[in-house]
Amino acid sequence: MAYGDRRLLRACCAVLVGGLIATGCAGGGDDDRDDGAKPGGKGSAKGGASGASTPGGTATTAPDPTPAPTPTALDFTPDPKRLPKNAADARRIALAVVAGPDAWGPEYVKRTPYLSDPDYWPVLGDGCSWETGTRPSDVLSSVTAYSEVPAADGRGTLRVAATVTVHRTEDDADWEMAETLEEALRCPNQRLRDGERIEGLISLGNPFGLGGNYTATDSLGERGGYYSDAVPGKQFYGWYQSRIGQVTVATVVKGAPGYSEQATDTTVGTVTAQVQALVTMLERVKDELEVQS
Repeated sequence: MAYGDRRLLRACCAVLVGGLIATGCAGGGDDDRDDGAKPGGKGSAKGGASGASTPGGTATTAPDPTPAPTPTALDFTPDPKRLPKNAADARRIALAVVAGPDAWGPEYVKRTPYLSDPDYWPVLGDGCSWETGTRPSDVLSSVTAYSEVPAADGRGTLRVAATVTVHRTEDDADWEMAETLEEALRCPNQRLRDGERIEGLISLGNPFGLGGNYTATDSLGERGGYYSDAVPGKQFYGWYQSRIGQVTVATVVKGAPGYSEQATDTTVGTVTAQVQALVTMLERVKDELEVQS
């Protein structure tokens, strides 16, 4: 992938707002949006540029710029020689890809413990409670990195995590995405652990080219209310997950006082950092697995 494409990938993302997923940006440049408007609220040159006057007094209109073509497929070609052959290969890739605090932002730090146990595999039980299960045979390796923003300036401790799962095949990874969507339908209210739960969980999947997804083969998002005995009141919960080839990556944010998904006059927004961490991992997957020119 060319360097310019790398910068475009960093600039473009899908974010969870409103109904669930709205387009962040998809194709122009750092300041372009799909609707042709600029971040400052002014319309683009399309249909709005005033032309110069001709000698006869008739104003001419500058021609519309040619729009950048919309991608029709993910720019990713895996190199069979670089794909993981065993659990050790997969573990190395997972550790190289997983997003630590540096991928979230300068205010984030490692939590203790920082990395999950190599054999850790959570399972949503029949009672909609998360339990520790056995890693399935179609998963070569999985790792979760835990980060946080310490409490400060009247805000609570914001806890986040990033997960990378390396499957044996692309089909296996695709099934994980489908199962994640099914879990929210089956259990909109889930017990995470003692004293922690999420309620009213909704989910939406976006294959490449839909809902602003131009960064992964497949993507999904989940939103709900987060409740913790250690945190007063209802907070927000957001889970973003994407797939490239046989690798899935995910980021999760558990809200805290003083934070919201979108920044307001009184709260610090988290969605930018969450998407940044997700896109960083997608870039790293490509760095690890794609054909090199």
